[in-house]
Amino acid sequence: MRNRLLDRITVEPGKCGGMPCIRGFRLRVTDVLELLSHGASFEELLADYPFLEREDILAAIAYAAHQTDHVVLDAS
Repeated sequence: MRNRLLDRITVEPGKCGGMPCIRGFRLRVTDVLELLSHGASFEELLADYPFLEREDILAAIAYAAHQTDHVVLDAS
């Protein structure tokens, strides 16, 4: 399921500065995450962005989780 969700995230040079986007649209993963962090509901996002699907929102969250899933080494 996770890989299927991550397939919805695209990166294209020249589109949104090469930032990860939702299915090739000019809506960045970070835009979706910021809206959610400011209290927007899934329903609000789906209403405001007609091309957006529930799985796209889940994909943005899965992508963020994947990007932060690594060991942080202390340089001290």
